[in-house]
Amino acid sequence: MTSIMTNTAAMAALQTLRSIDSNMQTTQARISSGYKVANASDNAAYWSIATTMRSDNKALATVQDALGLAASKADTAYTGLESTVDVISSIKSKLVAAREPGVDKGKINQEISELKNQLQSIAESASFSGENWLFNASTNAAGTKEMVGSFNRASDGTVSVTTLKYDTANSTLIDTNQASRGILTRDTVATFASGTTTTTGTYYLLKAGSATTATGTLIEISSTTTSANLDGMISAVDKMLQTLTDSASTLGAINSRIKLQDSFVKNLSDTIDKGVGRLVDADMNEESTKIKALQTQQQLGIQSLSIANTNAETILTLFK
Repeated sequence: MTSIMTNTAAMAALQTLRSIDSNMQTTQARISSGYKVANASDNAAYWSIATTMRSDNKALATVQDALGLAASKADTAYTGLESTVDVISSIKSKLVAAREPGVDKGKINQEISELKNQLQSIAESASFSGENWLFNASTNAAGTKEMVGSFNRASDGTVSVTTLKYDTANSTLIDTNQASRGILTRDTVATFASGTTTTTGTYYLLKAGSATTATGTLIEISSTTTSANLDGMISAVDKMLQTLTDSASTLGAINSRIKLQDSFVKNLSDTIDKGVGRLVDADMNEESTKIKALQTQQQLGIQSLSIANTNAETILTLFK
């Protein structure tokens, strides 16, 4: 039946055009934004996951910055310790040289004094961002430093921050308030040979001018310094060197851990980006193909609507 009141064909064509236009708007939005899930109305579950993970990734970016700062502090302290080991080794060799009969002990002591000044300079200079793990001028003992290592989200949604810890008491070279807290300022008990027996002596290397000073013998020599005292000083310096070597090893291990964690966090951040992309990113190849198909459908729909309207107009010829 042909009716001038109800054009069923035109209504069907118009509904098809509306559907095509809606699909085109969706596809064009995906092409322009690059997302297939741009807001919660597109897919609430995926949008929620993506939003949470993007927030976590921003926290991880901050963690990377914190790890970079921690690595710089550890590198600075390690460089200072490494230089200190070299200087202490030089002092040890000077003391061994002073053991040789006939040498000018006064000149050797001048060299040792300059090396001590260098140790002071190293300890005070090994500072980064206001933190010095080798030199303590505070009335309190050097404490444990905490460095942000990671941001974690548990399966129940709770979040936490993991920290890396390093006790700077292990690497403090000089303490200006309490000499016993510094490797170079505290008393070091040395055991050394004395004839056919062994004896012990207490020595320290640097005067820190602290209120609580060391009570042993300062390592310095003169023309009256005996061979026995030199042997004790050599043993004490060697013991200090062993302590410094252990401290440098510990700090090197922490430094290595920081670098490994930094690499892991970077890889984790990239993985999260990829995971979020799989959930919400639009496939541009698919969307470009779809828009072409929809444009073709739109043209056909317009043509169909035009034909439907033309069929209704043919009724007019019956009245001519």
